[in-house]
Amino acid sequence: MAEPLVAADASLDEVRAFFESDRYATTTLTPTIEDARPGYARVSMEIGPDHRNGMGALMGGVSFTLADFAFAIASNVGQAPTVTASSTIDFMSAPKDARLIAECEVEKSGRSLCFATVRVADGAGNPVSRISVTGFRKG
Repeated sequence: MAEPLVAADASLDEVRAFFESDRYATTTLTPTIEDARPGYARVSMEIGPDHRNGMGALMGGVSFTLADFAFAIASNVGQAPTVTASSTIDFMSAPKDARLIAECEVEKSGRSLCFATVRVADGAGNPVSRISVTGFRKG
């Protein structure tokens, strides 16, 4: 296995510092990494006017980007460098408030592939979307 880019025992501040270089997610969403450990991540953000589509609803790409960011964290902390190989998203409902929370759990981790589910909810816990991800271990 290739050396992890982020150590399994990295502090939350170390994880945040590493993932600041994910410029698209961090500048578009301004997310907060709330928890990170091998196989798990919790990330949140506040929905602003730039995150809405032409009908005023949450743009689907916002939910997807937050989920992909959570997957990147959960699959890379203490693991070989991993990228998304495939993903599918189910949009379940519109958020009822201005906060989104993505929780990723890697359910199976192998030498070259991993499989995860990311659940995105609003601040009250109402489900917004569910994303299934297959990751490819680059190491």
